[in-house]
Amino acid sequence: MGSLVFATYQQSPGLTDDDRLAAQALSRRGIDVAAAVWDDPHVDWNRLDRVVIRSTWDFHLKPDQYARWIRTFIDRPGQLWNPAPVILGNLDKRYLIDLKNRDVAVVPTLCVKAGEQEPLASIIERHAWQDVVVKPAVSASARGTWRASRSTADRDEERFAAQVREQDLLVQPYCPEVASNGEWSLVFFDGEFSHGVLKKPADGDFRVQRHFGGHPTAARPSPRLVAQAAAILATIGERLLYARVDGIERDGDFVLMELELNEPYLFLSFSDVAASRFADAIVRIQQT
Repeated sequence: MGSLVFATYQQSPGLTDDDRLAAQALSRRGIDVAAAVWDDPHVDWNRLDRVVIRSTWDFHLKPDQYARWIRTFIDRPGQLWNPAPVILGNLDKRYLIDLKNRDVAVVPTLCVKAGEQEPLASIIERHAWQDVVVKPAVSASARGTWRASRSTADRDEERFAAQVREQDLLVQPYCPEVASNGEWSLVFFDGEFSHGVLKKPADGDFRVQRHFGGHPTAARPSPRLVAQAAAILATIGERLLYARVDGIERDGDFVLMELELNEPYLFLSFSDVAASRFADAIVRIQQT
């Protein structure tokens, strides 16, 4: 079926443990997987049949270079998955504002452009928020993400002003459901729901990533949440090899926090069938 490469990054050039599960499932289907670092100048991407973005986990540290690399695939549709236009639209978290404008239920999101000078306290007051989360518009793994509140905004102003001088920021109200009930990650392959994971932060923290002490567990979402997540994906209007829909449950409904279409960790080890489902999705796409 031709060459298949999982794109990785310099700090971890081989397959992750999770992606090795997918490679093993693909091997059983007669497909070999190689790993290649996305910004390795010695890789001739033009000669590869299929490239699957997997652990390109430093893209946010060199976003312009990464976007240029993704754009090299635009004239070769079907080679890169997810498709290059989808990935380019997913790199900046301001896509949440676009989804909100399409009537998707998202956590309220304000973009503060680099160089703007409105104080954090004013932003919080203007939106009648109490506790907020501040994060870069282009980021991964909660890098540069922190909490503030109405009561701490004045002393947080120096930190906020320094960060917004350098980059666009997002300000969102803090969602207490993350700590109390957990944040959902709903994983889809080729448009079909595969499995769910519920992530909770460490005591006293708000970040669910494992390197901050967060702990994910396999969990079964309600059919209602799955259907609402699938409806969010339908707004993209493109075939997706994979998607991870992250959000909270509020009053029985799904509220989107992030739509991961670029390089999400897929929690394949959290389901006995996830790696096989991912492999089957890749095979279907290989055959198109």
